[in-house]
Amino acid sequence: MSKVTFRIFRFDPANDPTPRYQEYEMPLEPGITLLNCLNKIKAEKDATLTYRMSCGSAICGSCAVRANGHAILSCKTQASELVKDGVIQLDPLGNTSVIRDLAVDLEPFWASIRKVKPWLMPDATDNPEKERLQSQEDYLKIDHATTCIMCGACWSDCNVLEVDKKFIGPAALAKAQRFIYDTRDVKTIDRLEEISEPHGVWDCTHCGECSTRCPTDARPLGRIEEIKQAAMAEGVHGNSGARHVLAFRETVGKRGLLDENYVPVRSVGFLNIPGLLGLMPVGLRMLWRGKNPPVIPHSVDKVEEVKKIYSRSEEFRK
Repeated sequence: MSKVTFRIFRFDPANDPTPRYQEYEMPLEPGITLLNCLNKIKAEKDATLTYRMSCGSAICGSCAVRANGHAILSCKTQASELVKDGVIQLDPLGNTSVIRDLAVDLEPFWASIRKVKPWLMPDATDNPEKERLQSQEDYLKIDHATTCIMCGACWSDCNVLEVDKKFIGPAALAKAQRFIYDTRDVKTIDRLEEISEPHGVWDCTHCGECSTRCPTDARPLGRIEEIKQAAMAEGVHGNSGARHVLAFRETVGKRGLLDENYVPVRSVGFLNIPGLLGLMPVGLRMLWRGKNPPVIPHSVDKVEEVKKIYSRSEEFRK
């Protein structure tokens, strides 16, 4: 068995002035998971090493950490897959504060989940004799979201959360999709309006890190896209994100080209004076550097073909 060095983040905020890394060398048994490696290090080398675990079966989500810079579920990951030049580096989840070593404070994560009211709100007047039935077809609309084990891996690697701590986060959005698309829930519009506020669904930048790191089939980015589709279909357009979509539809769909002067103004709202004033500094910098778009957009070759493509995509979307 080849030996591997585990380079593990160590930090006790109550006693340590700064974080550090501690290295542990041990043979890598065939088929051993990363979680079992941590258990062996704790049992045989250093009982002070702190991390979270519970089921060991990729169900509870407790053992998520960052390995070589990216979030993974340690009980589901073969240690041999992580070795780089004989080393595996382990860090606490990103976008969190450290309690001790690899254990982090997940309260902001749980607070984001609570914001979307993750429980069914059915019609209280229908009084079913037994349960509220749902067809197989309707269940499949929420099937992926129900696999979320709330491990925090998507939260850890979300690029938006790195710059906006108020962003609701991919796990909460996936959980929101599960109830927005549930045919037994009657608060769809209310949910869509609440989640379309600033720091909500429209602030996602579609980097895809959440789905890449998700250890289940929840795939938050796909759920986020479905929420946006529902918001547009239900007419929840009173926000900059939805207006941005409409601006693209109106310029590309009707004219076959993108009007770069129209889109930002349409996105913030024609009557939104503070929003329009907020565009001025950017516009002035573009003008100063000669990068402002032409007042009349340049036509493109085969513009009618562009319109046809857009028309077909609209038919498919409907």
